[in-house]
Amino acid sequence: MKKDVFNTRKGCQEGISSPFSRRRFISSCSACAACLAMKPVSFLDKDIPARRRPGTLKIKVLYSLHEPVQTKPDWPNVGFDFNPHMTRINNALGNRFTEYEFISQMAAGPEEAEKIVAEDAGNNIDGYIVCQMNCWNRVVQLVVKTGKPVLYVDFQYGGSGGFLVYTAGFLADRTSNLGYIASSRIEDVLSAAACFELIRNGGSPSDFAAAVAKSRLAATPLAVRHSINRNNIKALSPAECSGKLSLSKILAVRDQNSSIAQPVMGIPVHYIPFSEVNDAWSKADPDESAGVAERWKRTALEITGVSDETLRTSAAMYLGMKAVLKKHNANAITINCLGGFYGGHIHAYPCLGFHELCNEGVVGACECDINSTATMLAFSTLSAGRPGFISDPVIDTSKRQIIYAHCVASNRVFGPLGKANPFRIMTHSEDRNGASVQSVLPVNYLTTTLEINDPRREILFHQAVALDNDPDDRACRTKLCAEPVGDIEKLFTMWNKWGWHRVTFYGDLKEPVYALADSMGWKVVEEA
Repeated sequence: MKKDVFNTRKGCQEGISSPFSRRRFISSCSACAACLAMKPVSFLDKDIPARRRPGTLKIKVLYSLHEPVQTKPDWPNVGFDFNPHMTRINNALGNRFTEYEFISQMAAGPEEAEKIVAEDAGNNIDGYIVCQMNCWNRVVQLVVKTGKPVLYVDFQYGGSGGFLVYTAGFLADRTSNLGYIASSRIEDVLSAAACFELIRNGGSPSDFAAAVAKSRLAATPLAVRHSINRNNIKALSPAECSGKLSLSKILAVRDQNSSIAQPVMGIPVHYIPFSEVNDAWSKADPDESAGVAERWKRTALEITGVSDETLRTSAAMYLGMKAVLKKHNANAITINCLGGFYGGHIHAYPCLGFHELCNEGVVGACECDINSTATMLAFSTLSAGRPGFISDPVIDTSKRQIIYAHCVASNRVFGPLGKANPFRIMTHSEDRNGASVQSVLPVNYLTTTLEINDPRREILFHQAVALDNDPDDRACRTKLCAEPVGDIEKLFTMWNKWGWHRVTFYGDLKEPVYALADSMGWKVVEEA
């Protein structure tokens, strides 16, 4: 557990976002009177001595991550060096808040967090900043229990999954001492940290959390009315859709066992073993596999880090999955891809195969996620063949955006006969192995994002306008940036109940989704 103490007046290091202007600082903190009371001189001019007041705050900055340089596959990616990013945050805090003492430390999980919190009990810690650097390290939960004010910060494309799920849980529990920020802009984090001044002025942790919320809202851009391309959908009627789903079948490849599961949204689900898929892969025709690989090479914008041999084995996996689907008369397959590959049960990533299946109007879905697979199949059927994009979303309030990120995506978002968009072939992001897809998805279209929950008979729903594709090398390869239609603050609230995955379709599916739900006796839950 490395610990650093910093209380510095050194200038900003290269790579740190530009300093606040006076106007921007006052604007972003105007929601909180205590923030306004801070003397701007200690933030804006490092050459003028800070006017210290008694009672300097002692803030612990706790980084929740596996290790400083990542040695295993996970977001952001294997080999990722967190050190420059932690230094950047430390320096930004120290340069802005010269009257505070910051103590920097790392924790990989609850055991280390518990020890840190116990040590802090006798060290007069006034508050915490917890940065979620990897997704699922449970550190902030122990810190919140101290009752001290906690600023919870997402490290974008690193800790975003855990950040969203854990934040939604805190909101559901009405945790009163936690404020949160999900922004790619360091200035927004500093504006939120400025609300610790309330604590020095006698405010409560709940006052701090409320001030952080106001700071976050003040820094979030207002919604914009975008010009949207026409994107008509000839949706099936609820009866037609339900009839087709009853004749569909999902193949789920979780482990080496086979069984018949309960239907999901009326769709039959059969578990089949890894060995069946691997056997079909090994029997794929080599010449046909080479032909598919050559087609990918001709049609991709570029291929980065992927050998011809990997392309051929990926093509064989695609052909093997097609053979298995045909054998079982199924039209959807989802595979525990990483478990199968790392366990030696399958010998090629299915990512490119999923991409190709989705382009053809068949569902190929990641991670043996049955709910998301059923979501893809149900609403692809409802929309007459438009593929769903399963993703791990990220929220960036600085741009008022949600980013849908994954390493599998179709490049025919308007259906098998629709216009294709460009795509790149790259390694799978987290481990830099295999082959996956970066689809450069169309912009200025309305999208509909959904997730089903069969036991609760609910459909989660939000819409957004596709605006950009983020090429950031961190996390998954395809990253569609979109502005939510509605309340971006509400979009923080559902992840603990629904999990991280969402499925995005191009087009306005609101009326067809509600009609299908009404016909089935289901409920639509709008998350934005």
